[in-house]
Amino acid sequence: MSGDRVIEEWWASYSRWGPYALLSLGALIALASGDAVMTRGEMYPTAVLTAAAFALQLAWSRISPGLPLRGLASGTYYWVRFALSFALTWLNPFFAVYAVVGYFDADRLLPRRAVRVGLLATAVTMAGSQSGGLPPPSGLQWIAFGALYLLNASLVILFGKLGAKELENANAKAATITELERTNARLEQALEENAGLHAQLLVQAREAGVNDERRRLAAEIHDTIAQGLAGIITQLQAATDSADPAVARDHVERAAALARHSLGEARRSVQDLGPEALEHDTLPEALKNIVATWSASTGVRAEFTVTGTVEALHDEVEATVLRIAQETLANAGRHADATRVGVTLSYMDDEVSLDVRDDGRGFDPHALPRRETARGFGLGGMRARAERIAGTVDIESEPGHGTAISARVPLVRHG
Repeated sequence: MSGDRVIEEWWASYSRWGPYALLSLGALIALASGDAVMTRGEMYPTAVLTAAAFALQLAWSRISPGLPLRGLASGTYYWVRFALSFALTWLNPFFAVYAVVGYFDADRLLPRRAVRVGLLATAVTMAGSQSGGLPPPSGLQWIAFGALYLLNASLVILFGKLGAKELENANAKAATITELERTNARLEQALEENAGLHAQLLVQAREAGVNDERRRLAAEIHDTIAQGLAGIITQLQAATDSADPAVARDHVERAAALARHSLGEARRSVQDLGPEALEHDTLPEALKNIVATWSASTGVRAEFTVTGTVEALHDEVEATVLRIAQETLANAGRHADATRVGVTLSYMDDEVSLDVRDDGRGFDPHALPRRETARGFGLGGMRARAERIAGTVDIESEPGHGTAISARVPLVRHG
């Protein structure tokens, strides 16, 4: 149970039973001290007023649950009870133990503008009791009454301000907590929406990748296998139409050469359907093997480095990074005329980067002709691959100063 709940329940119990308990205690003390502080003539009105106070409490207990606080009824109840407690304390100072309820109920029962009046009025009753009773019988007791009233009034005002400040701070804290809860709820909703959007983007990226790969393969087949088959048909037709055996044999040999070339192109296209290197190795291991194989085949010194904490990535992300690395090395082998190549794979908080640098001849990136990126080759193809998964490819190069290619893609963990 929270502290605020405990306080609320305590106040509810006090509001219901506290006035009865204090009135009963005051009556018992007054009865015990009656002969010492009251005359026999004062005992009868004291008994009547005590009964009236009990009747008031009983009536208020019955009607108060359905009434609003700080309304006309609660204010009337407060002032009638004050009048009874003041009169009882006038007759017997020990009834101040009942009059003290005015301190606790003023803020709860009276309108805001009347709270201080109620507190200061209760302070009169309390000071009169503390100074020996009302009215003070001597000048010295009047002085004591005045001093005690100033003390009670000052404490009332001081504690009232402290209570108001504490209430203000509590309200501000509650408002801050409420706003934080709303902000957290909005943040959780945004994170859920972002996760859903991210998953949707991955699905769309995969679908786009499939479609692009289909277009690329269609272009590959058209430009290589289909053209090769057309050439084979032409050569075979020419061999059939030729009457010279030597010429016919020459056409057949050309057809066989075209068939072998087309078979090689077909095998290469099939291998490009998926990164075979990732079937059994992690991305860093696959890249290390690719770099080593490329270095051995080209005779160019190549180094591979991994930084950050290696994590298993989404298949699409790993495939994209691997294809970009293959194309970058292929371009370096064909065009760079480099003596040294460095490949770095970096795992960061929210992205993965692949950096490939060479010390080759370099080029002017702005002078490159536009190429069809759907075929999946060249710098445009690398950019297209990266963009399919919300990544980027940056190129830094100039003639005679080598080339640096940096691909950055989101770090999407394997799910």
